[in-house]
Order: sequence, then structure tokens, then C-alpha cells
Amino acid sequence: MTLFKVLSYGKGFKHQAIWASICSIVNKLFDIAPEILIGIAIDVVINQEDSFVAAMGIVDPKHQLYLLGVLTFFIWAGESLFQYLYLRNWRELAQKIQHRFRVDCYGHIQRMDMRFFEDQSSGRLTSILNDDVNQLERFLNVGANDILQVLTSVVAVGAVFFLISTKLALLAFTPIPVIIFGAFYFQRKAEPRYALVREKAGQIAEAINNNIAGVATIKSFTKEDHESQRIAVISNDYVTANESAIKVSSAFTPVIRMAILTGFLATFIVGGLDTLDGELAVGAYGVLVFLTQRLLWPFRDLANTMDLYERGMASARRILGLLDEPIRIKDHENAKEIEIKGAISFDELTFTYSSQSQPALKDINLAIKAGETVAFVGQTGSGKSTLIKLLMRYYHAEQGQIKLDGHLIDEININSLRSQIGLVSQATFLFNASIFDNIKYGNENATDDLVIEAAQLAEADEFIQKLDQGYQTQVGEQGVKLSGGQIQRIALARALLKNPPILILDEATSAVDNETEAAIQKSLKKIAQGRTVILIAHRLSTVVHANQIHVLENGEIIESGQHDSLIKNNGRYQQLWEIQTGHA
Repeated sequence: MTLFKVLSYGKGFKHQAIWASICSIVNKLFDIAPEILIGIAIDVVINQEDSFVAAMGIVDPKHQLYLLGVLTFFIWAGESLFQYLYLRNWRELAQKIQHRFRVDCYGHIQRMDMRFFEDQSSGRLTSILNDDVNQLERFLNVGANDILQVLTSVVAVGAVFFLISTKLALLAFTPIPVIIFGAFYFQRKAEPRYALVREKAGQIAEAINNNIAGVATIKSFTKEDHESQRIAVISNDYVTANESAIKVSSAFTPVIRMAILTGFLATFIVGGLDTLDGELAVGAYGVLVFLTQRLLWPFRDLANTMDLYERGMASARRILGLLDEPIRIKDHENAKEIEIKGAISFDELTFTYSSQSQPALKDINLAIKAGETVAFVGQTGSGKSTLIKLLMRYYHAEQGQIKLDGHLIDEININSLRSQIGLVSQATFLFNASIFDNIKYGNENATDDLVIEAAQLAEADEFIQKLDQGYQTQVGEQGVKLSGGQIQRIALARALLKNPPILILDEATSAVDNETEAAIQKSLKKIAQGRTVILIAHRLSTVVHANQIHVLENGEIIESGQHDSLIKNNGRYQQLWEIQTGHA
């Protein structure tokens, strides 16, 4: 059951959960006590020296009332104290469980392989981590306490009823099965509706996230009105889904009120008749009338509790569903940490994306020596970047092997592997922070001088120094305040600061101008010293100095060699070279 899975997340806070539950129960007992005291007070006023309190040894009616006044004060004080305690503890517990869910979900997402993200939208994942976790927290804040207090009312008030009059107890309790049946009936009706509400909430988050990220494209095509209408349609779908759920949850309250009225009237009329016939004391009648409301009235709020419950459980199912997603790429039990030298081999490597029917790579056999600079070239979709994704273990190849220094990469600890590979991809991402912080992300322990040295190697220092705030310039979300070439140079500096034995430049100079590219080429000779460098490029001018160039087409290596020899071969590389140099 979803609720039990949610509560199991609170096992680490067991003592606080128990204490919060005790506070809720004691608070409700104090809450019920004044109604009993009112009945006793009526008994004192009517029977005086023959009252219930007089039988305890306090004969004077005034002293009896004084005693009841003192007890009332302490009961109200106790109720207030335990209300403070249960509110504080339940809310703290809700925050802690919410925090654990969010952190665990985020940690789980980060461990997922790239196949998972092919089928997911960032909006849906954001909706789960924010909206769904918050919705669950709202239920834990209030719902758990409400359920406990209703149960306490039933047990405590029921005990008093059966002690005073079994007949009236049975009459007062008659509506409870109807209320419980109604609660489960409405829950079954509401469950699919609230699941749809959470789905629509995720669609709104997805659409808004995409539109904010693509605002430049929207503006360039003057699609502002179109996108506003599209968001309005999605938002209206969310409203419609919510209205359907609200119709069900709203109908619950009137049904409960009528059931409560039935129980109250039974106690009010039958108890009154018994009192007139002398079968029931006036004070006892007063206690039962007041306690009937205390017994049944909390069920009125059960509608709100059920509403919170269904919303919370709909969110919990999405959260738990995410946590149940299997992690396909993970460390084996005997995974080892090694110091990588940089020798790489691909043996009979074949790989197909789940969204494609044709292999992205077919029977790749290749050896790269440590310290070599190797390039992969070819048209878009030829498999160049796929090789890198497999080397980084973003995906797992269904056939073949990849080895680093003779070790199968599956046997290397993932953090150890990735921490020793520097990757600058074409789709570069910068955090919404300063240039300095973005570069230092490559090595949090680096000194300021090393950060600047990395920027100089990446030909980024010159343009950074010209900015008003230099290295403290804020880049904006995803580097929106910088040009594409500036973003790539910062990303290159970040990778260089990592000082990895393997450096991968995947179209790393695609967005820079020719002058900057030439400068980076010069720096590359220094960058490549003592490390293996893998270049992936469409612009062949980037790779002419590589020790080995491999041409890929349809997932296969069709040519290999140095630039000069490949030009003489009059093969595919030579054709690409002529096209790019204008000699075709």
C-alpha cells in the first residue's frame, strides 16, 4: 500500500513519530475532557450534595465548582501545550520526510543512465521533485494527526458512552460504518481523478520549462500568442481535471454531515426521553449530548483529510514510481579504482539506441595508445559522439568491450572512471554563477592561479579580462549572457582544470571564430602533453595534427590514418576535405 511505503520513509525518525502520535492522542483526550466536565457541572448544580463529585468527598457545591474550574484550567492548558507539541513535531517530521524523498529522488535520477532521460522530460521530473514532494508534505503535515485524533475520539468517547448507556452508545455509533464506507467509496472515485491531476500538473511544468528555455526561438518566429494559447489549453486541462476531483471530494462533506445529524438526533431525542423517564441522570445526558458532537463532528473534517490523502498518495505514487526505476548502469561489487594512464581499446563494439532500429555503431575495433591525440570525423549521425558516450558509461554496449589500460570499463568504479576523463561536449552547459565558479567546478580544490592558467590555455582569459567584472561576471542561466564561443572556451577551461589523463573535445571549437580556433590549436599542443586527447569534429582543420584520424560512416570506421596519408588515399576523408576547403 502506498501509505505504508511513505511511512516506511519515516523509520529513521521513529522516536519523533511516536512522540508526535502521543501528543496528538493526549491533545484529543484533553479536548474531550471539557464536555465531560460540563456534564459534571450540571450534575453539581442540580444534585449539589448528592452529585458525582460529592461522592468523592467534596460535599460543598461551591467547592465542587471551584475544583471543576481548576481542572478546566489545567485541561485547557494541557490541550494548548500538547497542541503546540503535536503541531511542531508533525510539521518537523513532514519536513524531514519531504527532504528525504526529494534528496533520494534527485540522487536516484542522477544515477540513471542516459536511456532513462530519452523517455523523460525535465518538466515532469521537476514536477515530481517539487510539486509532488510538496503535496505529500501537506498531507503529512495535517492528515496523519487528523486520522489519529479521529481514532482517539472514537475510542475515548465510545468508552464513556458505553460506561453511561450502552443503548445510546450503539445509537451514536450507528453512523460511523456509513461514514467509513462513504470514505472508502469516495476514495475509490477520487483516486484516478487525482492521478490525472498530478499528470496534468507535470505537463504544465514541462511546457513552461520548455518555453522559458526556448524563449529566443519563440520570439524569432513571433509565436508568443501561439504559445500563450497553448499554455492556456494545457492549464485549462489541469483545471478541468481538478474540477472533476473536486466534485467528488466536495460531495463527501454533505453526506458526512447527514450521517452526523442522524447520530446526534438519536442521542438527543432518545437520551432526552430516558432522562425524562428517570433512566438517565441529567448530568450524564448533558455529557452524552456534548460528546456526541465530539465523537461525530471530527468526521466532518474527514472529507478534507481524504482530499489531502488522495492528493498526497497520487503524488507519492509518482515519487515511488520514480524511485522504483531500475538503475541499469552501476558499479559491480568488485568495481575497482584505478589510476588511468590513457590507453583505450574498443573490441567488436556494437550499440543501438532504444529509439532506433539501426545500430549507431557496428563492430568497432580500435586501439588508442596512452598520450596519443586521436580524431574521429564524419557526417552527423555517423556514431562519433556515441563512442564517447559509451566510453563515459552513459550507455552500456550490448555487444563488445571497452578497455582502459587493459581494464574493462565495467569493472572500473564509475566515479573513478569519469573523474579522470575531461569532456567538453558540443552541448555545453554552464551554471547560473560566475565565470570563476563555472571554471572552478572542474576542480573545487584548485587555487585561483590554476583557474586563470586553465582559462589562458583555453584562450578564454583575454575576453574574460575585458568584461566589467572579469572572472566574477555572472553568466546567466545556461550561459545566456555569453556568446557560443565564449561558453565553449569556459567549458574547455573547466575540463583542463580537472587535469584529466584523457581529454575529449566533442565539437569543442564548433562555435568559436577562426582566429580563436587557431589560437586553441596552438594551445592544444601544450594541452595534449602527457594525456590522451580525443577530438570529434566536423571542421577538419581542427584535426589535421592528430596522430591518427578515423573516419566513421553509418557506425563503421571506413578509413584511418594521418591527415596527409588520408588525403592521398582519395577516399571519404579527402572528399570531406575538399568540400570544406572549397576545392570540390
